[in-house]
Formats: sequence, structure tokens, C-alpha cells
Amino acid sequence: MSYPLDWDTSLVKTAKQPPLQLGPIPGVLPYQGYRSPLSRSNTAHRISMALPTPATNGVPQVYHFESAREMAVAIEALLIPEFYKLEVQLPPIPYVNHRGKRSNHSFDLRITYRCGFREAVFVRNGTSLLRPETRADIEAIFEAAPANFADKKVVINGDGYTRAYRDNLLLVWEATKTPDEEFDKLVLDKARQTSFWDIKGLMAACDHECSRVFDAILRLIGRKKLGTNWHTAMSINNRVWVL
Repeated sequence: MSYPLDWDTSLVKTAKQPPLQLGPIPGVLPYQGYRSPLSRSNTAHRISMALPTPATNGVPQVYHFESAREMAVAIEALLIPEFYKLEVQLPPIPYVNHRGKRSNHSFDLRITYRCGFREAVFVRNGTSLLRPETRADIEAIFEAAPANFADKKVVINGDGYTRAYRDNLLLVWEATKTPDEEFDKLVLDKARQTSFWDIKGLMAACDHECSRVFDAILRLIGRKKLGTNWHTAMSINNRVWVL
């Protein structure tokens, strides 16, 4: 039998705790961001991932994301064939905010492509982006950023990264960890030569091991060779088509 407490724990104001620190991981490069977003929160969804990139020669590196939406933007970038390097929680840029006061902003991500082109990414939810003060701050931040900070600065509405879309990005990303370009080409050729409605139909047309064909289809969807509805849970019943 449980006994009631003498005081209501929900009314206690606890001291602010420092951000969580991640220790060394064998075989994984350490976190390189300017600040750690892993502060304790009852509402925010902090995420840490070890991701290999061409810039690290395929060696996984730790990345901390302040939200699931930021993580999804990063995974989406990693699926681009021209992708080269990922940076998160960049050094702060001083600017004058909409109240006329000096402030600092750290861009959420910076994506570098193989050609050297760099994009600085500002991720925010749709409600915030509709506010005039947010738009004023974004304009001030973009103007304050040094010319050599990025070749392009973009704003991304995180509302488009629904739970289903994020889950599908991770599913496709997992499939890309076991590349099989020759088999992917075989599946794509079959898709161009036959009629089908959904993933299940294309799998049946390929006449190979189902799991291997399914992974190939996921990789082709990630490379935008095949199309599907990214905002529903991806399964063999998903409608799929050649792009």
C-alpha cells in the first residue's frame, strides 16, 4: 500500500541543472558543436545521434539536436547524393533583435555539399514564423551573419516534418547504411519496365528476396528515383511510382 506524501512534489521548484554531458564513445568522433543543447526539459525533445559523413571518411560523429525537427532536417540532408559535411549548434552571431537590444543566435545546422557550397539552416515551427517579431529577428540575423559564414541562409518550417515523415526518413536512412548500387539499378529498371501500384506489387515483380528488394526500394525513394507519400507510415502497402 502506498502512502501519500506530506507535500505536493509538483509545486517544488528545482534548481536549473547543467546540460547533460556525453562521455567518449569508442570508434566515434566527439561532438564538435559550439554549445550543448542537452539541457533537461519536460517539453523539448533533445536528440543525440552518431552519424557518419563523407567529411569524416565514414567514421561516425556525435551530433546533438535541440529538436526532432532539426534531426529530421539533418537526416534529409544526408540522403542528398551531393552532401558532404554536417555542422550543428554553430558559434553565435551577434545581432540587434526586434526590441533594439543586442542578442546572439546560433544557427541550428550548416550543410556543406561536395562542390563546397554551404547552407546555414534556421529551423522554427510555423506558429513562430508567422510572428512579425520572429521575421524581424530572422532578417536581422541573416544581415548580421558574416559573408564567409555561408553561401546561403535558409529558413525551414519545422511543421512539415511530421512524426510519420521523420520516422520514414530514419527508415530510409537505415536502408542506406547497406548500399547495393547494382541491385538498386536492377530494381529501378524493373520498376520502369513493369506495371505495379504499391511497394508490394513492385517487390513481387522483382522476384528476389523480399527484404532485399524492400531496402532497395527505400534507397531509391531516398534518392528520389521512386516517389511515395512520405507522410504515412511506410510499408509494403504504400503507393509507389517512378519519378
